Amino acid sequence: MTMIGAERPETRVEVILGVDTHLEFHVAVAVDHLGRRLGESSVPTTTKGYERLLCWAEGFGPVRCAGVEGTSSYGAGLARHLKTQGVEVLEVERPKRRQRSPRRNVKSDSSDAERAARAVLAGETSGAPKSGDGCVEMIRALRAARRSAMKARTQAANQLQGLRVTAPDELLNRLRGLSTKELVAAAARFRLGDDPRDVPAATKFALRSVARRYEALSGEIAELDAHLDRLVAQVAPELVSLLGIGTDHAATLLIVAGDNPKRLRSEASFASLCGVSPIEASSGKVVRHRLNRGGNRDANRALYMICLARMRRDRRTQEYVARRTAGEAWQEQARDHPLPQAVNTL
Repeated sequence: MTMIGAERPETRVEVILGVDTHLEFHVAVAVDHLGRRLGESSVPTTTKGYERLLCWAEGFGPVRCAGVEGTSSYGAGLARHLKTQGVEVLEVERPKRRQRSPRRNVKSDSSDAERAARAVLAGETSGAPKSGDGCVEMIRALRAARRSAMKARTQAANQLQGLRVTAPDELLNRLRGLSTKELVAAAARFRLGDDPRDVPAATKFALRSVARRYEALSGEIAELDAHLDRLVAQVAPELVSLLGIGTDHAATLLIVAGDNPKRLRSEASFASLCGVSPIEASSGKVVRHRLNRGGNRDANRALYMICLARMRRDRRTQEYVARRTAGEAWQEQARDHPLPQAVNTL
């Protein structure tokens, strides 16, 4: 562990940690409650390294809180350790490259760690991070595995179609017109030797290999779906009981909220997190809003698909949409023809 810093002050002060996280090591900078830099430390990403980092920081005084970058990736282990030790952890967004000045804000681990600490002092953090210690974290891990399996199965299906298109005529005629499911079943039953000696045999061998891979991935996806159905129903039974919300969309919204949804202060903060809160773009007397292009796009898509499903099948949603659409049409007509509106108000 390397430590760089000024002489420790004689009086005890409140310490704020800022941490720039990496795969093999973390760089931390300690500042006091007045913003004075106290020192810098670099520790490995191990339990002993986290303990040494906290011990080093407590040498300056009681640690009030820590601003950590990447609490859902490289900083997850450190965030868990600090929380178990009673230290408040706040999520700090990584600085965007365009926000750095080429002259004054040179990119370095030390400067990023100090920037994280000063973001805590300025109240510019993203808030408390996800705890990642409950059923929602289990759902996130299983869903990540399912997503990769779905991508691999889609790739296998596309590869099967490509192999069929370029297959010799006799084999092509045999497989022509089959759906993906029928093609997989037919190709998986091919009986061949271990050493293909011509193009038709090699093509059959490739088709059987990809088809069996497709079947294995289908079995893996079915197993993951069973686990996800059970966990999502256990965590949020009321959510999946609503019309238009299945396991996949419910899992997406649960993952965004995390195992500690109380970190979200209001419905408005959740809407902002999902990128569905309108952004004001008013100027002068013109009051208008534009779509929010930020937030979690998976959650944004899940809410969009839920709305589409409910607009087709839910009566209350249909009535709401009709009412809002009629209101917007009336406002647009009033803007285009202001005179009749003024006459009606007399």
